[in-house]
Amino acid sequence: MQLYIGNKNYSSWSMRPWLLMKHTGIPFEEIRLRFDRAPDSHFNRTVGAVSPAGKVPVLVDEGFAVWDTLAIAEYLAEKYPAKTLWPAQPLARARARSLCCEMHAGFGALRNHFGMNIEASFPEIGKQVLREQPEAARDLARIVDMWERQFRENGGPFLFGAFSIADAYFAPVCTRIRTYALPVSTPVAAYVERMHALPAMQAWIRDALAEHDFIDFDEPYRTKP
Repeated sequence: MQLYIGNKNYSSWSMRPWLLMKHTGIPFEEIRLRFDRAPDSHFNRTVGAVSPAGKVPVLVDEGFAVWDTLAIAEYLAEKYPAKTLWPAQPLARARARSLCCEMHAGFGALRNHFGMNIEASFPEIGKQVLREQPEAARDLARIVDMWERQFRENGGPFLFGAFSIADAYFAPVCTRIRTYALPVSTPVAAYVERMHALPAMQAWIRDALAEHDFIDFDEPYRTKP
């Protein structure tokens, strides 16, 4: 299988299936493409050749393309049932899907104001946004409440006890909490540290830091050096 992804420093959507596959030992070839909005860019030509959606991530398995992170996650869960990518218990599985769908379709203010930028450090921006953008503050509060509820119900160390698609899905939020020094509760802060300690997460971060690639349309808070 080949997984087409964007810049590791910025691409939160790409991080989800990559982390899921890397952490659970699902073999794949990484095809990383530099983000570029030019209509005839290498990025657009390459992604357009495998997916009509023209976006990353895209999983290609023996020539068959699956795009959208949730679709990829479901495909992998069916292809590798022994990996137990969703929680085994039906109600827990339904709850995990609910949380992933909420992340997939919601949290627009958090996404817009706290874009993933692993190599950056914006603690002052974090304070300013939470002060001036109440919707972003509400998004963060919802995530904190969501995660705390899961820890109380499942006991940790991950959202549903064992690592699952849900943890991969919220991994980019963990990086945002670090980048913007967002205030979170002690249990949530501990979870963020556990996620960052995963070898697969560390590998992604190392690659992101090694890119040294400034993409201006993903940098709302600073200009190119």
